[in-house]
Amino acid sequence: MTSTKRNLMHWGTGQALTPGEPHRVSTLVLEDPGYLHALRRSGLVGATSVVFLPGGPSDDAGPVVVGYTGSLREAGSEISISDSFFLQTQDYSTSEFMSVIGPTSIRIFNEADFELFLDDADRAKNEGQFREFLIHPAVRLAELPALGAGTDRDGPRHRLYVTADGDIHTSPTGSAIGHAGDDLPTLEKEWARLNADSDQPCAVCLAKAVPEERRAAELASRPWLGRYHGAISAQQDLLTRGETDFRVSGFGGRLVRGLEEVENPADLVTAGLPLLLWTEESAYVHTPWPSRTFKIEHRAGQLVEALLVHGSMEAAARHDDPRGLETVSSFFAKAGVRLTAEEAS
Repeated sequence: MTSTKRNLMHWGTGQALTPGEPHRVSTLVLEDPGYLHALRRSGLVGATSVVFLPGGPSDDAGPVVVGYTGSLREAGSEISISDSFFLQTQDYSTSEFMSVIGPTSIRIFNEADFELFLDDADRAKNEGQFREFLIHPAVRLAELPALGAGTDRDGPRHRLYVTADGDIHTSPTGSAIGHAGDDLPTLEKEWARLNADSDQPCAVCLAKAVPEERRAAELASRPWLGRYHGAISAQQDLLTRGETDFRVSGFGGRLVRGLEEVENPADLVTAGLPLLLWTEESAYVHTPWPSRTFKIEHRAGQLVEALLVHGSMEAAARHDDPRGLETVSSFFAKAGVRLTAEEAS
């Protein structure tokens, strides 16, 4: 998959691949190519911007303009790029009955989809059972910022969706934050205003699909949803490596059984911490951003898990070998990976 096509997949998730230019938009999807001139005049399109528009030619002299056919806003629709890349859009409710045959974006289109998403997340948290269609490496769940992942890599600077009427959104299921001709500061101000009215991020990109009061309440009762998305990403990574039959720490159990009894485990609410997974033979430490996976022995995995769960070296040392904990902590620190909540904050 080329970087441009990968860029489109991440546009859908609301988790940008790169920071992009400070005063331009990284990725834009237009329903009508006629608005491209207005977007250029308002300064939204920069030299490194990628613009997807119906039927548009490829132009390497930035911005990169990529033509597509099809639609991204309807369940069961598909877009194609140069007859070589096809991206399907599927609603969450029917995804379990569909076969994954290529890159697929799964979206929450209504409250029924949202309810099923929550049910599946609860089942994964309590029983360790993840939906097979969600962890398929070719699948990406859309609008992660509104589903508990946070807005660190989302917002008008990262992605925009311009409708056939010229209204500007961050996603096909989101509320409008402006109109073609508005500049980036105007869009960012409106995006921030809408988000400020909610207790949970992001109040914008699913506004057309789920009532905000309901969404915010459900997310507030599940502070571990960010970790759930990380667990999905980690499993996708292991599947691409040929691994199977793995478990995720904190979802239906622990590698070290005694750690299941720890109240308020740090790793279920601290987004910056890596995830621990294991198979019968090995353990794995996965960092969702940037995506990296380390393969380690079970004993090292047990020490990592103690640090992740207890949240500090001091607390973990009361329950496991202090020297071993220091060794694994030092090893991962040299790789730029922090294993305790106090380091990740």
